[in-house]
Amino acid sequence: MRKNLIVLLGLVLVATMVFGAGQQEDAAADDGKIVIGHTANNVGIDSYQTTHDQVFRETCEEMADVECIQLDPGGDVALQLSQVEDLIQQQVDVIAIWPVNGKALVPGAKKAYDAGIPVVIVNSLIDESGYDYVVGFAGPDTYEEGVNGARAMIEALDGQGKVVELMGLPGYVTAIRRSDGFQDHLAENAPGIEILATEPTDWNRAKATTAMENLLVRFGDEIDGVYVADDNVGIGALNAMKEAGVAGDIVITSACMFGEGYDAMAEGFFYGSVYQSPAEDARNAVEMSVAAAKGEEVPFWNYFETPVVTPENMDQFERPNF
Repeated sequence: MRKNLIVLLGLVLVATMVFGAGQQEDAAADDGKIVIGHTANNVGIDSYQTTHDQVFRETCEEMADVECIQLDPGGDVALQLSQVEDLIQQQVDVIAIWPVNGKALVPGAKKAYDAGIPVVIVNSLIDESGYDYVVGFAGPDTYEEGVNGARAMIEALDGQGKVVELMGLPGYVTAIRRSDGFQDHLAENAPGIEILATEPTDWNRAKATTAMENLLVRFGDEIDGVYVADDNVGIGALNAMKEAGVAGDIVITSACMFGEGYDAMAEGFFYGSVYQSPAEDARNAVEMSVAAAKGEEVPFWNYFETPVVTPENMDQFERPNF
């Protein structure tokens, strides 16, 4: 009997210790701070994403009631899905995802949704099939950026001519929307402008140079203009034009301005681009994530301003640092 009593008292003591430890753990975890779990895309490779990641971190650090766990999948979809699952296990208050692939990330968003953790999609859209699992989107209106590239092209060519397009990475939502915005607007508003070809570049400058070289061989002096997915692609195209001796003869419009694109515009090689600040993009994402974590109502589409830049107004904008 005495032995059984000792065993029983021992079990009670162990249970009390475990329960007390659990209470201490919960108290430590619940320190009143909002924890944002952020899985980016490809930090350190793309200058825009690197700046975005840095400002995201700095913005969180400036807020006394916010902590941030930042992860980088390095462009690996499987790794990003694993990171989302890890953040769910850590029971963060909100998950911010810059999707490596908009369609592949839908299952990850659903798992977070099922776990009761709000998800904010950052910069590049998730596939439409995942909209029900996310609070909303914080980033640029990439379709409208494509529309603005088309508007600039229409103005530059006075509504008549033949153009080619160098798009980003096929399957990547930003690349698709910038392409769709450009093509749709031309089809609806400039029947006199013909798109001769659309070539992928994977956001890679060297590939853009090669693609433009091939297009110049195929179409020669038929090309009046080229629309590029961003200024990095545009510089690749411009390098091919310089080598062929036609730089300045072909209109270039872009969906997103980089520092070198700003310089090329000052030199007269770019006709129009779109100003998209990675710092403003990051701050917008943090603000929406905090609001979602607090359970506040937020608009599904939380865009920030992306104004059009031309040689006439470029002095109103700082040169991008990426």
